[in-house]
Amino acid sequence: MEILTDFFDTTGFASMQFGNAIMILIGIVFIVLAITKDYEPLLLVPIGMGAIVGNIPVSEGMALSVYDEGSVLHYLYFGVSRGVYPPLIFLGIGAMTDFSTMLSNPKLVLLGAAAQIGVFLTFLGALWLDFSPAQAGAIGIIGGADGPTAIFLASKLAPELLGPIAIAAYSYMALVPVIQPPIMRLLTSREERLIRMKPPRDVSKREKMIFPVAAFLISTLIAPGAVVLLGMLFFGNLLKESLVTERLARTARTAMIDIVTILLGFAVGASTQADTFLTKESLGIFGLGALAFAIATAGGVLFAKLMNLFLTEKINPLVGAAGVSAVPDSARVVQMVGQQEDPHNFLLMHAMAPNVAGVVGSAIAAGVLWSVLT
Repeated sequence: MEILTDFFDTTGFASMQFGNAIMILIGIVFIVLAITKDYEPLLLVPIGMGAIVGNIPVSEGMALSVYDEGSVLHYLYFGVSRGVYPPLIFLGIGAMTDFSTMLSNPKLVLLGAAAQIGVFLTFLGALWLDFSPAQAGAIGIIGGADGPTAIFLASKLAPELLGPIAIAAYSYMALVPVIQPPIMRLLTSREERLIRMKPPRDVSKREKMIFPVAAFLISTLIAPGAVVLLGMLFFGNLLKESLVTERLARTARTAMIDIVTILLGFAVGASTQADTFLTKESLGIFGLGALAFAIATAGGVLFAKLMNLFLTEKINPLVGAAGVSAVPDSARVVQMVGQQEDPHNFLLMHAMAPNVAGVVGSAIAAGVLWSVLT
């Protein structure tokens, strides 16, 4: 019996706490949502499984968690805590992104910029809740709906809040089809949702090749802090559009981004240990994240309505909701809501313009916050 008692004391059952059970349940919920509802399964399945792994109690002295120096999970988490994984994700995104819809109608870039209002208003809200300026900047970037950018900025400004910020950012990215449609319908009339936009013009190969270099120079001269994220994004896009490095572009947008997504998602999930995650600060971050995402969506829609006051060729205001950088889910939501009003109104290509502009905009916002708050 003494041997059995000693054995039981070494099991996870003996040291399981209520918080660990809650986080394991949350991990299971993430996996169920990913499988049954198809909510960002490439992200929620690794994060959910990571949360389960990270909350299994272990015997004292066993270095197994992401916070135990020398453990395997600690080395996997190094890419998160030092901001290594996000630029690699951006490289893959650049290699799969077509900027031609944005180039064909440059004024739609303004919608991607307008959606960043969620970042800066949330920054002010976090300051009001007594977060430090650096912490408030890291929390505010959740409003960009860009998980890699949120992780990168949090690793630089507020590494102690990295877990809650990463989970909040990816959770709201996964819930785009749930959060955005009610806001879009609330802020638009049926007449506005029925607006049809003319097809985008054809963009030449030369324009596509010049764009990544020119856009990188302009963006990073405005916000030098974004040089790593935007450098990798536009480098990946140049690999795609140059037409002479297709092999490298294909690797970046397939095998490499898949590997990094697995490692990033699992490591982020494993960092959500109950004793560091279930805190009052974490609840505040989730509340601010939801507010940020709603404000960003509303900002894009309302700015499109404002632009229509001065344009002869009207913009469907639904397209403004795609200004958040959840690519391509926000653009798909715009298409879905638009076709609920008119099944023959195709808004997807138009929505991709502010959607990819939002990726650039959130990286610039992160660069500005990093530069100012460091």
